[in-house]
Amino acid sequence: MSVFKAYDIRGTYPDQIDANLARRIGRAYADFLGQSPVVVGRDMRSMAPEIQDAFIEGVRDGGLDVVNAGLCSTPQLYFAIGYLKAAGGVNVTASHNPSQYIGFKLCREEAKPISADDGIREIEAMATHSDAPTPVAARGTLEEVDVMEEYLSHVLQWADLKRPLVLASDAANGMACHTFPRLLERLAQIQHRGLYFDLDGRFPNHEANPLNKANLVDLQKLVLESGADLGAAFDGDADRCCFVDEKGRAIGNDIITTLVAQDVLSSEPGAAIIYDLRSSWVLPEQVLAGGGKPVKERVGHSFLKARMREYNAPFGGELSGHYYFRDNWFADNSEIILLSVMNLISRSDKPFSAMLDELMPYHSTGEVNFKVEDKLAAIEKLKNHYSDAEQDSLDGITIAYGDPAAQGWWWVNLRMSNTEPLLRMNLESDSLEVMENRTTEVMEILGVEPEDG
Repeated sequence: MSVFKAYDIRGTYPDQIDANLARRIGRAYADFLGQSPVVVGRDMRSMAPEIQDAFIEGVRDGGLDVVNAGLCSTPQLYFAIGYLKAAGGVNVTASHNPSQYIGFKLCREEAKPISADDGIREIEAMATHSDAPTPVAARGTLEEVDVMEEYLSHVLQWADLKRPLVLASDAANGMACHTFPRLLERLAQIQHRGLYFDLDGRFPNHEANPLNKANLVDLQKLVLESGADLGAAFDGDADRCCFVDEKGRAIGNDIITTLVAQDVLSSEPGAAIIYDLRSSWVLPEQVLAGGGKPVKERVGHSFLKARMREYNAPFGGELSGHYYFRDNWFADNSEIILLSVMNLISRSDKPFSAMLDELMPYHSTGEVNFKVEDKLAAIEKLKNHYSDAEQDSLDGITIAYGDPAAQGWWWVNLRMSNTEPLLRMNLESDSLEVMENRTTEVMEILGVEPEDG
């Protein structure tokens, strides 16, 4: 399988990605971008310094100047690109993947993502060509810059706590260990209880993927034991955050998007809120009720960021735990969303769970994964079976019966994963019984059982 993915470049070290390929990718990126300077950061994995160095040399071979940002969370790298007014930037990371993986998240100016549709395929063609290009006569320069202080000052603009709160969080030994403790030093009103805040690219405690509920068990226990007002779980490169309420319940990220969207619209009436099509129907309902414009988009950060720019939307969110902010170069940031949520809790006389209950009237499966050999055929089978439904092919197939104005409605989306060899299903209804029955029905039609986790 190719290491050149829909949104980034990712593979195992050293069999799929080694220093030689990293250098060639760096050169291909330089030839593709054609402008200086380029900011390059890296995560905490053991091979990351070697791969970063090789990538940087490749960029310099192409004649572009490089700013080495060193150890860097992905949100910190996005900030560096915007703050330094760089022509582009790359973080050397494999996000939440296991320790043997390494990769590259690629950007243009203003942290605009480079995806398969607008650059990664061209970079792949250049990087894997049989003949490696020779370095240009005037290689690019190299300097080292630490933007940590400036990054913290930027994120703190979102801090507006009205009372002290107790926060339990789990960094999963990932890049939140690098930035979040420094942020907390400047937030005296937060009493923090932390788990796994030692940088360790081996991920010795659990996988750095908070979407997998098995990875939330330790955090849920800590929330209950410490009496925390909320819990927050970060992923490996700290661009995603998932939430647990004070009762220890894992909360869907679409519900968090809805909660924060209500607050955004109170200060910017009529604004667009961008969300992905897997989200609960409560989200567009509440955005409309708040005087906003809900804009549905296909799954993937490159699509949502582009749509946010189109609408100049102040905020957007994905079910995956990516949250996007206009005043952060339309990029995702786990610490900004966490501060945004904590601000709301601090202003409310209700516990977090009560605030959320008001936004959870419906019943959802969450995202369910299936391994299917012929994914397109499976999507077509579902489409044909429910031919009398309202259908939408924005991303895979979305099938809907009824609407929230009437009882017994339900919808399902079935789509191919952009990052794994899986089909992903989300199904929701206003009725628990309908949700359960339709879930069973869809799986029987497809002839599949869900994957674990």
